Amino acid sequence: MTVLGFWLLALAIYTLVTIIGGRRLIPIVGQLLVAAIAIPAMLLLWVEPHWQRTAQDLLAPTWLNLAYGLCFALLLGYILSDVIDLDLSPACVKIALPSFLVPMLAGLACSLWLLPGERSWLSSVGIGLLFSITAIPVLYLFLQSIGYPAADTKRLLHAAILMDFMCWSLFGLAQGSSHPAALLWPLLAAALPLALRLLKLSHALFYSLPFFALMLLFQQLKLNALVFGIAYMLCLGWIKQPFVLPLPERAWKLLMNGLAVPLILTFGVLRVDFHGIGQDYSWLAIAILITLPVLSKVLGSWLGLHWADPSAAARVKWHESLLLNIRGLTEIVFLNLLLQLQLIDSLIYFGLLLMSLFSTLLPALLGKHANNNQARSRYEVS
Repeated sequence: MTVLGFWLLALAIYTLVTIIGGRRLIPIVGQLLVAAIAIPAMLLLWVEPHWQRTAQDLLAPTWLNLAYGLCFALLLGYILSDVIDLDLSPACVKIALPSFLVPMLAGLACSLWLLPGERSWLSSVGIGLLFSITAIPVLYLFLQSIGYPAADTKRLLHAAILMDFMCWSLFGLAQGSSHPAALLWPLLAAALPLALRLLKLSHALFYSLPFFALMLLFQQLKLNALVFGIAYMLCLGWIKQPFVLPLPERAWKLLMNGLAVPLILTFGVLRVDFHGIGQDYSWLAIAILITLPVLSKVLGSWLGLHWADPSAAARVKWHESLLLNIRGLTEIVFLNLLLQLQLIDSLIYFGLLLMSLFSTLLPALLGKHANNNQARSRYEVS
């Protein structure tokens, strides 16, 4: 069986699960299930014993690494495009700060225990930020699916955007601090919207196409694409230029869900040494990686929601804390970035991948029945 055959089969499995899941599952949930269960099972039970192919063989082709780089740049650019919608309100800031800081500190403490002594401080920062992140696209889709009121949806989304803005910005600056000169070109390129505005170019594609092209270029040149993406979006926001995706929404979703997300997830999972699980880390360590980020994020979010509105009903604050714990797509992109930079090893990657699946399923399991009436009761005294 050829390597290309494996990848086509893997993509077909992702597509099949997405179709079967239909409206019952948000796409990222089905994709995480395939990545966490189906891909390892296929590798261990069929590909290795029957096709005589190892995970290293499946990751070897040059074309695959080029496709991965392209998909990663597109997906990272899509995630960072949320920065342009950031709207700082007092409630948003009050929710975001504890929801960011509590899991961040828990992640730093966890990394000091889990990571070997030779790991860099940037690894600890990356894990701390992973604990803090919230998946904005998945949160939006979930809130839409349960019919959450528009005002409450906006409040939670902007808090999530602020948290992710802090995560991406801190990591980008921390990564660039070791090579300050490498920040020069990304920052200069981020001023491109100003030049386009001076040329009186108003069509949205003149702003979105160069963004994705430069994201891919900086990704391939190993320059700081994070700093570029955030600064570019801030620049667009400053000149009040809307950001429009370069493809129609339907085509963009097909590209992301049909190719980019499955490729990125499978690429990361195949780097995990499943035969070595339990040797380098104890099962207790894996269990902590799955549960501690969830517990610390829910606690931080609950504190933030209580700070923003002490009179809100306790059950609503609990439910919204679970919603802000959703990881999904944003966390997967950040997780693969840390793996690319060799700041975490493959077993920590897999543990945090399972955490992402668990935390994304949790609101669906406990809060699927939330409706408009529950959301409207947020001002009742508990």
